[in-house]
Amino acid sequence: MNEDNIRQLQAIVEAALLAAGRPLSLEQLRDLFDEGERPARQIMEHTLVQLEQSCEGRGFELKKVASGYRVQVRQEYAGWVGKLFEEKPQRYSRALLETLALIAYRQPITRGEIEEIRGVTVSSNIVRTLLEREWVRVVGHRDVPGRPAMYATTRQFLDYFGLASLDQLPPLSEIRDLEEIGREIEKTIQAEIEFEPPEISESDGGHDAADEGDEPRDHRFH
Repeated sequence: MNEDNIRQLQAIVEAALLAAGRPLSLEQLRDLFDEGERPARQIMEHTLVQLEQSCEGRGFELKKVASGYRVQVRQEYAGWVGKLFEEKPQRYSRALLETLALIAYRQPITRGEIEEIRGVTVSSNIVRTLLEREWVRVVGHRDVPGRPAMYATTRQFLDYFGLASLDQLPPLSEIRDLEEIGREIEKTIQAEIEFEPPEISESDGGHDAADEGDEPRDHRFH
């Protein structure tokens, strides 16, 4: 491809990523073209590298996440851009973040195992919120009496928090005290939460995730 064709290809990719409103994979970008004009994977990869470089020094960046590539506002400008939204973004309770952190670091993990570590009963509202947001999913059932569900994070979890893989989570050589786990994962995700534009979902039923707390744990059964 000559230089003009490469510039045109970069412009098409940039336009598609801006319009999509979601990550696009390499193959999805290639599928924008008719079969006879479809760029080779190597050319598309090179185009994405050039697009990433062209974003240097600008207010947005090309970000690779689990589902593909997306164009997004750089986090350092979130404070200004966030003022465009009248409603405050949804905030999440410490209990929800700790539960999400344990699933992310210890997956697959059951609700009972989370409760054993945290020392309190996990609120049903927390589990429901994580499932509805598609940040976690049931990946199987533990082969013990009652066959409790095992939870793991999803590709949507990675996309939402700007991660390409779980390897990009803050490294933890071992599970330490729970408060420290919460602080570690918050360093990675809280900025994303604060910048998220407000959204209204019918499935929320008027329930505010920020109000989700722990249910008292009945230690008679443990």
